[in-house]
Amino acid sequence: MQSPPVMDSRRAAADDRAATLINAFAAGDPDEPSRALLRDETIAAWLPMARRLARRYAQRGEALEDLTQTATIGLIKAVDRFDPVLGADFVGYALPTILGELKRYFRDRAWSIRVPRRLQEMRTAINDASAALTQVLGSTPTIAEIAAYLHVDEDKVIEGLEGAQAYRATSLNSPIGEDGAGELGDMLGSEDHGYELTEWHLCLGPALTRLTPQLRRIVTLRFYGNLTQSQIAAQLGISQMHVSRLLTKALATLREDLDPHAGG
Repeated sequence: MQSPPVMDSRRAAADDRAATLINAFAAGDPDEPSRALLRDETIAAWLPMARRLARRYAQRGEALEDLTQTATIGLIKAVDRFDPVLGADFVGYALPTILGELKRYFRDRAWSIRVPRRLQEMRTAINDASAALTQVLGSTPTIAEIAAYLHVDEDKVIEGLEGAQAYRATSLNSPIGEDGAGELGDMLGSEDHGYELTEWHLCLGPALTRLTPQLRRIVTLRFYGNLTQSQIAAQLGISQMHVSRLLTKALATLREDLDPHAGG
């Protein structure tokens, strides 16, 4: 195991190299052929700082890999835009840039359901107002008190609170019940074809009344009386072939009446 002095000396050397690289890159000629390589080396040298900043937010439920990628984007922007002539050192310039990218990530991408930016900003304002008012009032503020604090209508606060529900979605596998035996997904309704059948039955009555008495009787005997075509023919005193033709005609009429597009 390395002793602390050795580790400190190596870290100091790495910091010195990183500072040298960023200063050389910032002061270099944009048209220099080796500039792309120098840029890559500079980013790599400062990458540990971006990773440390990403780890600060790792306990907020987002993947560390995604946070590191976001912090790296902020680092790249800082490297490309840094100008030592303005007087600030690179760390002082890069920190707000990287942290800004991370905060933007949580604001724009960590929502389970995409909501308008104004609702996201209102949610943040409501949280800040609620925290401030709680300290002053000694209790949880009401919607009216938050609205007065923010100088907005109460409807805006309610809208912001409703939009905040999209920040985190609940898993359908979340246990429910006292024993946790069930899951939230079990409570969701499924498609019930019974409603469709009921609708068809309600439409069928009026459609039947528009058939001729003979056709209506044939349909009733066949589908409600469960008689065969031969039995229907015997009751009506006609041939089975005639019953078949009349039944076909009745069903075609009903089908067109119930669904005008069925024949198209």
